[in-house]
Amino acid sequence: MTTTTRRQAIVATAALFAAARAAAPHGAFAQGSTTPEVRGTKLGYIALTDSAPLIIAKEKGFYAKHGMPDVEVDKQASWGATRDNLVLGLARGGIDGAHILTPMPYLMQTGRITQNNQPVPMAILARLNTNGQAISVAAKHRPLGARLDASPLKGALTSESKVAMTFRGGTHDLWIRYWLAAAGIDPDKDVQTIVVPPPQMVANMRVGTMDAFCVGEPWNAQLVTQNLGYSALTTGELWTDHPEKSFAMRADFVAANPRAAEALTAAVIEAARWCDAPANRAEMASILGRRAWFNVPAADILGRTSGTIDYGDGRRVENSPHIMKYWRDHASYPFRSHELWFLTEDVRWGVLPQETDTTALVAAVNKEGIWRAAAARAGVPNGELPTGTSRGRETFFDGKVFDPENPAAYLDSLAIKKLAGA
Repeated sequence: MTTTTRRQAIVATAALFAAARAAAPHGAFAQGSTTPEVRGTKLGYIALTDSAPLIIAKEKGFYAKHGMPDVEVDKQASWGATRDNLVLGLARGGIDGAHILTPMPYLMQTGRITQNNQPVPMAILARLNTNGQAISVAAKHRPLGARLDASPLKGALTSESKVAMTFRGGTHDLWIRYWLAAAGIDPDKDVQTIVVPPPQMVANMRVGTMDAFCVGEPWNAQLVTQNLGYSALTTGELWTDHPEKSFAMRADFVAANPRAAEALTAAVIEAARWCDAPANRAEMASILGRRAWFNVPAADILGRTSGTIDYGDGRRVENSPHIMKYWRDHASYPFRSHELWFLTEDVRWGVLPQETDTTALVAAVNKEGIWRAAAARAGVPNGELPTGTSRGRETFFDGKVFDPENPAAYLDSLAIKKLAGA
């Protein structure tokens, strides 16, 4: 072989490798190692604004971008239906993952909310949002002026009064219980707490069967629009930048399809970043409002999503600091310290037994390592990643402090509680 011929062969070989790299920019081996094991699955959502990352990931093609073009996002009738479909799993006609109240995967993991107390191992892969819920009160109580302080309601509420939330032991249950208890109203003795699916809240208030409820948007805004009541507070006023919903999956799906779980989480992360861009809010509200998703006016979603809050009692706030966040200030990251607070509150109200090893439970369900791998896959800059798994001490509107290093001290500081044994 002449020198010229050798040189031509080398050039041709180099060109071949360059073409291969162009086709598979991460390298053939790396590309193969990150390809999802399946092309799709079915995820559930409730018609609440904080489900947006799952919906936007579908609408904007983020699932497909990460190798899962066949993902379905399926509306659920209630949180109970979400639980039941997760118990079934996709193989038996249910779903493999969902937009979900953060405590629910833990209650499923322990069998506290499943048939025959049969544990269903779960994995939390990401947080979907912080803030963005509200506690609303019936119009008949508006003259009393209960707001962040619920004590003006003490004389009006009785043991027959109905206060609604969306699922026992879930986030809305814990917010409304905290609000009432901080005012000296025992949610287990002084009122009746009842479960109502989010889309049915306004209808139940219309027929006069409820005194107050806690739910996500857009149902609080719809209550005000229909002049059936007012928002006493947004939950961000109760606890600034509090965690809310999560993206969770059956643990057996994650174990069998680790690359798919990472790809799904990467898609949800990209969608969360898209949702948090102010320039995208109007389009997001338009998408969510469609008949296929929420079937509500986009305006009922856009207002509070943009930080404009008409409380329905004469107060109107622009640029609220308690706006729902999907990505900013680490809203998407599943802090273990936050999960510990939810479990501590479920111990407080007897949903979990006092002897629950909450730290071990968080370690079993929280998969923040998958979140970090997914964030890298989604191209998130290092500067947008949290440095640890705890956000540290949290202070509530009434001055109570939750130190994740000492949950027992927090429990001891609370005057009203209902602790349960095994």
